[in-house]
Amino acid sequence: MMQKDILKQVGLRIRDLRKERGWSQEALGERGGFHYSYIGQIERGEKNISLLNLVKIAEALEVSVPQLFAYLEDGGKVSGSEADLQEIVRTLRTKKPQQVRIARNIVRELVSDTYEA
Repeated sequence: MMQKDILKQVGLRIRDLRKERGWSQEALGERGGFHYSYIGQIERGEKNISLLNLVKIAEALEVSVPQLFAYLEDGGKVSGSEADLQEIVRTLRTKKPQQVRIARNIVRELVSDTYEA
């Protein structure tokens, strides 16, 4: 993979994560402490972002740093399972802790070896 390609792939991933949240570049910039034009340059693959800034962006997006590299392994596409998991996480982020625990228990029950459909 060429060096510019990795910048574009990470930039696309950041853009997609930002858009999933319904945020503007300005909103992400505010959350991470950056100017919106810098976010735009990152998303277009024009900036070679530092590791420290990458961590700030991941924290602002509430994802892990490795999640920013998800597109590198699969050519820019998120698998159906990954998209489903992301939707579940987005939904649970807005719920109360008790609701999250209930959802966790339901998932555990569904995937346990004793569950039969």
